[in-house]
Amino acid sequence: MNEESEMDLSEWELASTEKMISYSFGFLLVYFMASQFNTYVFYYYEVEIGIPVVMLGFAFIIFAVWNMINDPLLGYLTDRPFKWSQRWGYRAPWMVIGAIPYLICWWFLFAAPEALINLSDPWPIFWYFVIMACLFDTFYSLFSIHLSAGYIIHFRTDAERRRASAINATIPLILALFISFIVPIIYIYGMRDTMMLAQTMVVLLLAICVLILLPSIRESDEVKERFLRGYNNTERDSFFKSMKSAFKRNNFRSTMLIVLLATLGSTLYYASGVYFMKDILRLPLSYAIFTSLAGFIGLIIFIPFWSNVSKKYGHATTFKLSLLLITLLYLPFLWITTIWEAIIFNFIGGFIVGAYYISLGPVVADVYDECTISTGKHQEAMYAGIQTFFIRIAIIVQAIIFVMVHLATGYNPDPQVKQTNLAIWGIRIHMALLPSLCSFMAFLIMLKFYDLIGEKQKAIKRQLMQMKL
Repeated sequence: MNEESEMDLSEWELASTEKMISYSFGFLLVYFMASQFNTYVFYYYEVEIGIPVVMLGFAFIIFAVWNMINDPLLGYLTDRPFKWSQRWGYRAPWMVIGAIPYLICWWFLFAAPEALINLSDPWPIFWYFVIMACLFDTFYSLFSIHLSAGYIIHFRTDAERRRASAINATIPLILALFISFIVPIIYIYGMRDTMMLAQTMVVLLLAICVLILLPSIRESDEVKERFLRGYNNTERDSFFKSMKSAFKRNNFRSTMLIVLLATLGSTLYYASGVYFMKDILRLPLSYAIFTSLAGFIGLIIFIPFWSNVSKKYGHATTFKLSLLLITLLYLPFLWITTIWEAIIFNFIGGFIVGAYYISLGPVVADVYDECTISTGKHQEAMYAGIQTFFIRIAIIVQAIIFVMVHLATGYNPDPQVKQTNLAIWGIRIHMALLPSLCSFMAFLIMLKFYDLIGEKQKAIKRQLMQMKL
């Protein structure tokens, strides 16, 4: 029996496949909404609502700065026992409190009042966006940081995390694919009401997903005891001391920077998608169904392949490889001019991105486990909040890049206009060249600084069991 098998047969409570499937619906809510925000919100408020691009960039900066403060602080404030925690759980109640309000705020984000939109003064609609976006992300963050923290405590062994990651890379993405078809099918350029109808249907479907998620987030007595044990045996540090302690660890620092760069690359790419379809290919957004389907097929077919690669060579090695391949993946969008080229490269992209989805969760989980050993208690929600802090930096940088490129290249926000060659090259730069550079820098950082591999990674699992955490 190998060392990993021995650890899998430890006293840790092992999660069932049914629990993993139900829990994956939480990641559907997180992944899908993040991609929808990156794809549609900037475009919608620039082109359909008509906020001047400089003002919109400023609004995104306010939104992202709020979230940079909000996410780690929310994690710290809620990552502790409360009077009701022993009965209801330490993660589950926060997920329930966050889920439905964030869906409601998402709907209001697109349901901007016509009275504000039609004003000659753009500031009222500017502040409407800022307020709705910040409310949306506050509840979204409360849900997502405890979902990520729950992944660490519900799925303890490498085998469980690989299996859960494989499920998270299939079931949520299958459902997200079909839900993502709603907007391209219904939305028509220049008609805001079609976007509103599409987002209403999206919210109703995601509300059903929340109901399916609920059974899996219940925490067993064993999970509650592990969480409480760390707090009974250690003093509670201040917010800033906890942050400082986390950043002392090299693997934590490097992983957060990798997440920032990888997220910035994907944010730039997805936020460019509508511009690419409308202004470069000059096609209705409904054609995005074919590119999305191609990427989905490439992803699903090769998930078992990447799962086996991760099992054989380790998830850290698989993650490094994914970053290098994604670097190459973005580049063809510098010259693609037909829908068939886009379909082919999206299929290849689905194959490559599968490696990233399979390995990201276990890599981050190992980093959090290392932090838990150092502090003697579980603070995964705070760590997830810090991770979200870095993700929000990506939103700021994406907004700044779009503003700078659109101003420099003379992008015309009229939904019916034909863009100049210079404006088209601007879209290609923020869709392909810059994301490729981001991914390559993330690969170099992972290669140089991340060392939770081999015996060091296995030793963490043994120490967690010895500490009964």
